[in-house]
Amino acid sequence: MHWYFKVLKKYAVFSGRARRSEYWYFYFCHLIIVFALIYFESHSEIETGSAEPVLSTIYALAVAIPCLAVINRRLHDSNRSGWASLVGLIPLIGGLIFIAFMLQDSQPGENQYGPNPKGIPAKDPKEDTPKTKIWHDYSDLND
Repeated sequence: MHWYFKVLKKYAVFSGRARRSEYWYFYFCHLIIVFALIYFESHSEIETGSAEPVLSTIYALAVAIPCLAVINRRLHDSNRSGWASLVGLIPLIGGLIFIAFMLQDSQPGENQYGPNPKGIPAKDPKEDTPKTKIWHDYSDLND
C-alpha cells in the first residue's frame, strides 16, 4: 500500500521518473480495489435493485489522473516520452508492446527526465573494457 499512496501523493506530477516497483505495486493495488468495488456493487445490487456502479465510477474518476501520471513517469524511466503510452491503442499488438515498455528496467544514470530513482549511476564506457594483465611478475615467489 506504500507505493499506492506514494503515487496518489504525486497526484498530477507528470515529470520525473518512476521505478518499476512504484508502477506495478500501484497497478496491483488499483486492481484489487477495482475488483473489490465491483464485487461489492454486484452484491448490493441484489438487495437494492439498483444496477448503477456509482462507487466504481467515482473511484475511476478519482484515480484517472494519477494512473496517467505514473504511466508517464514509468515511461520516462526507460527514456521514453509519455506519448509512447499511445502505443497501447494499436489493435492486438499494442497492449503487448505497452506491457514490454512497463517491464523494462530503468535507464542507468540521469536522462532528460531526471536522475535515476534507484540511484544507479551511468556506466563509464572506459570501465567496460576488461582489465587483464598481459605480463605476470613472478619475482616475489622466491622459495
